[in-house]
Amino acid sequence: MNLLIVEDEVRLRTSLANNIPWEEHEIEVVGLAGNGSEALHLFKRKQPDIILLDIHMPEMDGITMARQVLNMNPLVKIIVLSGHDNFRFAKSALEIGVMKYLLKPAGDTEILQAVLEAADLLRQELDLLHNQAMLQQKWSQLLPNLQNDFFQYWTSGKYDDWEIMRYSKEVQIEDIGDYQYAVVMLDMDDLPEEETRFGKHDGPLLLFSLNSIVKELLESLPAWIFTTPDGYTALIFHGSCQEDPNEMLLFVNVTVTNLLSKVKECLKLTASAGICGETGGWKELHKLHAQANKALQSRVVYGRDIAIPYSEEQGNNSVLAVQPNTEKGLEIALETGDGERAKTFIDALWENGMSKAESVDDVHEHVLYFISLLTRLIHKQGWRVKEVAGTDFAYFHNPQLLTTKEQIASWLNRTVKSIVTHVQNQRKAVSNQTVKLILDIVEKEMDKELTLHTVADRLYVNSSYLSRLFKQETGKPFSTYVLERKMESAKELLLRGSKVYDAANMVGYRDVSYFTKVFRKYWGVTPGEVKQ
Repeated sequence: MNLLIVEDEVRLRTSLANNIPWEEHEIEVVGLAGNGSEALHLFKRKQPDIILLDIHMPEMDGITMARQVLNMNPLVKIIVLSGHDNFRFAKSALEIGVMKYLLKPAGDTEILQAVLEAADLLRQELDLLHNQAMLQQKWSQLLPNLQNDFFQYWTSGKYDDWEIMRYSKEVQIEDIGDYQYAVVMLDMDDLPEEETRFGKHDGPLLLFSLNSIVKELLESLPAWIFTTPDGYTALIFHGSCQEDPNEMLLFVNVTVTNLLSKVKECLKLTASAGICGETGGWKELHKLHAQANKALQSRVVYGRDIAIPYSEEQGNNSVLAVQPNTEKGLEIALETGDGERAKTFIDALWENGMSKAESVDDVHEHVLYFISLLTRLIHKQGWRVKEVAGTDFAYFHNPQLLTTKEQIASWLNRTVKSIVTHVQNQRKAVSNQTVKLILDIVEKEMDKELTLHTVADRLYVNSSYLSRLFKQETGKPFSTYVLERKMESAKELLLRGSKVYDAANMVGYRDVSYFTKVFRKYWGVTPGEVKQ
């Protein structure tokens, strides 16, 4: 702690500075002054924590000086050391905030003790201020999150009226009853297929970017901004109750339309918004929020990059048209792995159903139909939906993630293509296994006469299918492959020292002369010439 000694008597001033063991008690004397004016000058330069002060001094008395010091820094501790036993002086000193009033001649021990008490008191006050500052800092850091939680509960209808009024004050949202409100919901549209900068895993990043852009652009407007549990950015516009509600809604619509344009410029991606259909008071915010949320869902009908005002839907409420012939055609196309025909039937199902959907409920009903149809076709193959759909499985689990007709169509075509690919891969796997069995038979039964018909009978398939399959997988007819393997094996046997007769028997030829004829035609030399 730093100490300033103010005393007009030179001998006493010197004694106070030198005869008391300040340093042993971690007290540093930073200045000595002989009058109030000089002391005030030193105070401004040295910023002492404690002042030991005389009352009667030339140029400026101690009371006047103490008053000015405490105005500049109320934390400074002042101890008066006076030779006047005058109640009026003592009362004046204590009234302005002097900590202690000592009478001369006070002993060194008494003076030291008073200064140490002042130092302890100052430390306690500084600790308290530090804790308060820390709490204030933490509160400032937490306040945005607390406000966000408050808006979520308020708009979702989880608060009673009295709770809204109470908690709004606690999170410093004042005078909520003095406004009329309008609510807007914003969300990033699904990524275009040609987008390469971002992927599906970047969804949270894009939602954060949208929220940041909105906060920056609407900073000066009368709107509270918060994030919903689903990650949407929500706006609560508040205006005077005297303002025309239609004018307020027009302002909101224009503002949000411009906002979407700015988001598109910044991110080179589109976002959409749902806007409530009316204004209302603080008790109706839940209703306005529901309207805005319903309006945002309508982009499944109207498409992306749009601000949609809420209106009561007048959908056709038509019963979903069942198309058994088209469904059967799709089933056959998928079972045979015919991607082009499958695409044709899916397009027909879309044209006769989804393309005519005029409301959010109609669209959702058709999505459920497609989910049910595709699930049934996948299960019929003995597969799991998650296995076939891959990352698109999320849409089977939560259809609400499909936010536009374009996104639904893309998901539908990807899933059909995935089913076709699985069918083709399964067929290829079966084909590979069959051909592998044939190759094993050829290697293990090289000493026997092998024909396409005998192998087909052993595998319980027809010979024409086996012939086409073998050529498709190996690039050559079965008979040609068998001849190549027999001739290569015979040559290898002869080079190892086998007799011509033995080599012929080991590759399935019982007639040596016929074997020699075939061998010469294949290799251009006789078996005997190879052996030599």
